[in-house]
Amino acid sequence: MNLRGIDLNLLVILDALLDEAHVSRAAHRLNLSQPAVSSALQRCRDLFGDRLLERGRGGMARTPLAETLRAPLRSILTEVETLLDPEEMPLEQIERVVRITTADDPAALLACPLVKGLAMTAPGITVVFRPWLGQDAVKRELLDGDTDIAIAVFDREIENIEIRSLFDADYVVAMRKGHPAAAAFDLDAWLACPHVVVSGRGDVRTPIDAQLASMGYRRRVGLVVPSFQLVPAVLAATDMMAMLPQQSIAVHAHLDLAVFPPPVAVDGFSLNVAWHARQNLDRAVQHVCEIVRQTFDPARA
Repeated sequence: MNLRGIDLNLLVILDALLDEAHVSRAAHRLNLSQPAVSSALQRCRDLFGDRLLERGRGGMARTPLAETLRAPLRSILTEVETLLDPEEMPLEQIERVVRITTADDPAALLACPLVKGLAMTAPGITVVFRPWLGQDAVKRELLDGDTDIAIAVFDREIENIEIRSLFDADYVVAMRKGHPAAAAFDLDAWLACPHVVVSGRGDVRTPIDAQLASMGYRRRVGLVVPSFQLVPAVLAATDMMAMLPQQSIAVHAHLDLAVFPPPVAVDGFSLNVAWHARQNLDRAVQHVCEIVRQTFDPARA
């Protein structure tokens, strides 16, 4: 292939087309006319010998080749942009969107500190929280460039993904102040009351139930919700109890819940922040990551 005959702008348009999977939205994003983007799509099809985007039910879909092109194309364009524009723009002049994929609990902890921190240092950066669709999905989003930052539990290294620990979370048992079990909380009191379980898939049983079964015990599940953030208000208004990460309780200090160590051994977890290695020099992404780390570790401030 003769590289001298390739227009770099064509790759910029292709990046938007593959990201949006929609000609009109790509045209709007690039501030180009729809016919111009349609023409560029045809040139890309000729260049790669592939349809790249095909019409299907409900819109256009990427071909298998298009899916494999997304991540390397985004990396190449990022490197070219850094090469051609090496000067570091002052934070207060940066205008861009930084996308964060995380579950609702970290988002609730981060939203206010991020807004306040960016308002003082980089008001042109807009944060978009993307919904949590599972561990496999967030890995694909990072690799494909659909998200800039992920806040999640990563139990192994991922090639080309930078992973940094934010904090180690421990579980506590929470209930309302004045709960009948609060006066003498122990294993029997814990098992006697209905529990709130958090499960994004609606599972009634969790690993803790298998652990209890191995010990000859069984707890009673009274409510299953998809989000940790729904639990404290339920606890404050009922006689249910729940096992939650200790950091989740801090957001709801106004509810004045009673908190106890779990009556059985429960492993905690490490929450991490991650980004693609191609964004190591992306000042906006790194600045947002730093605010995230300061939020969870005030000693960094």
